[in-house]
Amino acid sequence: MPLVKASGLVLDTRGRVLVLTRTTRPLEAHRTLPQTLITQVESPDRGLARALETEFGVNAHDVGRLLAVDCDLWKAPSLAFMVHLYVVGPLSEERVAALTVPGWVTAAWQAPEVAMQMLSDPEGAQVRAALAALYTGSIAHLVTGRVQPGSPAALPADLRAQLEQAHALDAASHRAVRPKVLAEATVLFTDSAGRALLVRPAHRGDGLFRLPGGGIDSDLGEGPREAAQRWVRAELGLDLPLGRLLAVDWENLTPFPSRTGYVFHGGILGEHDLARVRLSPSQNAEWWMAAPDELPSLVAGPVGRRIEACLTAVHHHAGPLELRHGTACT
Repeated sequence: MPLVKASGLVLDTRGRVLVLTRTTRPLEAHRTLPQTLITQVESPDRGLARALETEFGVNAHDVGRLLAVDCDLWKAPSLAFMVHLYVVGPLSEERVAALTVPGWVTAAWQAPEVAMQMLSDPEGAQVRAALAALYTGSIAHLVTGRVQPGSPAALPADLRAQLEQAHALDAASHRAVRPKVLAEATVLFTDSAGRALLVRPAHRGDGLFRLPGGGIDSDLGEGPREAAQRWVRAELGLDLPLGRLLAVDWENLTPFPSRTGYVFHGGILGEHDLARVRLSPSQNAEWWMAAPDELPSLVAGPVGRRIEACLTAVHHHAGPLELRHGTACT
């Protein structure tokens, strides 16, 4: 029966990885991620939290979601490990400075590419797969560091193509390895002066605004228009029929999943409509009718370009537009 080991991909706010050099005997040292063997009375995440808190003073609540599962057969048949790799952090600069390190351990923060090179396999491969899983919101399935067919994260594109061409994947595995795209639906409401209705999310710390709207629950059968109407009801308290599709905007966010955004025209709101706006405090802190020349200071660059393009489409009765990062494709 293999032993169970929990390992931590500990990150700081700069995206660096914590690499340990452990010296157990004179002139004998090896580099690893923070890790521990799991006892019979604890889960892998709780075991990792225990070890990090005991050895380094890391708060147990910093242990995040599972990124990868590896069956490490490196020393088989004499010994094998089931490795559960979790994300930890990111830790702020103050908390990085406050880490406690045992005397027989040297800790260093390295860029991910450097960490992968410093760690011997299978740990270097585990880090690569775990980062891919972190970016895509998936979990990597590994055997001795090698990504397995059907893993939803970290499968190289050339290997995926070979497996697909050879029809070596079942239907579920084929869906799991396909590239993922996130989808959202937003609504452009204007007033008689040509201003756009924006909302400022309560959770954002940068103070920037955006169009009302959000993600499409496509896994529940929801379409873009239905999602837009749902978000308008939830965020503004309005139940209005939506107009035509103004634009479809593609954002390439590699290594994170790409995103496609649908923008619908919500119509021109009068004073009576605006007086009925009721924000959900848990979602948005305020709303604002923004003139076109205010957009650069209120919204992020790609969002501002998207809104400007849609305002032009409304004015000229054009569209729907094909956009890429808010800019019209030619």
